[in-house]
Amino acid sequence: MKMNKITSALKKTALGLGVFAAAGTMSVSAVAAEYNWKFQSSAQAGDNFFSIQQEWGDRVGVMSSGRIKIEVMPVGAIVPHNETLDAVGAGVLQGHMTDPSYFAGKDPAFAMLGNLVGAYSHPTEMFRYMQYGGGKELFNELVNPYGVQFIGAASTGVEAFASSVEIRGVSDLKGVKMRAPEGMVQEIFALAGAAPVPLPGSEVYTSLEKGVIDAADYTVFSTNHRLGLHKFAKFPIYPGFHSMPVMDVSINKKIWDGLDSGLKEILEVSVRDFAFDITSRLEAADRKAVGNARKDSSITIVDWSAEERKKFRNIARNEWAKWGERSPMAKKVFESVTAYLTDWGLM
Repeated sequence: MKMNKITSALKKTALGLGVFAAAGTMSVSAVAAEYNWKFQSSAQAGDNFFSIQQEWGDRVGVMSSGRIKIEVMPVGAIVPHNETLDAVGAGVLQGHMTDPSYFAGKDPAFAMLGNLVGAYSHPTEMFRYMQYGGGKELFNELVNPYGVQFIGAASTGVEAFASSVEIRGVSDLKGVKMRAPEGMVQEIFALAGAAPVPLPGSEVYTSLEKGVIDAADYTVFSTNHRLGLHKFAKFPIYPGFHSMPVMDVSINKKIWDGLDSGLKEILEVSVRDFAFDITSRLEAADRKAVGNARKDSSITIVDWSAEERKKFRNIARNEWAKWGERSPMAKKVFESVTAYLTDWGLM
């Protein structure tokens, strides 16, 4: 009899605690976010990394206990891809996740911080520069006048190099007809002895198939393989040696300045985690594709030595220096990055 009373009492207590806990949960979830932000990405909704960007936005909501709500939208959702800098500064968007190179027309420094061709062989090299080598401070010196605050950098990783001819080092680039986007990429490959051809990405597959080009600077290994470039480009270079676009995660500066130190720390730490998350997951996809490619005896995956990578980087340095003369900020970027690469023995 006593045992039944005790059991009944415990049930009532547990029920009461459960109701209390549920009420507590409801009260937290029911509280409206203090900040509702729209961040526009340069990625399309169907891109394999867009969902990872959206997960970052969700994670910030959890880390901030619901105080911040971020909606990450695909390219063109509110403004064109090359107008997000102005849109963030004006408050039309609260933030963006994009390639800074789109704004090179405002200052060549954007191109140098966005994709300094030949500089990095792995995302960690770029992350160290941004976080500890002065890159973050330079970035904010560049974007603050536009009303924007740089939070941190991420990347989709080092791009692979699709090739139908075997290229083991810089000397093998001589005379190679290769697709390359206009600007710094073309200029540097021309300096290295290649014969760059300006083609849109949509023509890479058919141009390799028909022999119009021998090789292509296109995108990461897993995407190249999924598109079937290996059917004609039997000598892919992986990991790549030339291109690694930076993903700039920035916010409206007035919003940033109005945040308390705790929320600022959450945003900075969340971007640092996001950078590791996105590069690791995309690198895993690359490695899986590489594994599948190695099962095909007709494909030879080429990996440049550290010495050959350094040779290409030193050739690229001459072009960086030219770009560094185009604006005071570009010069600061050139001096800062080359000092960092030299300190780390990469140049």
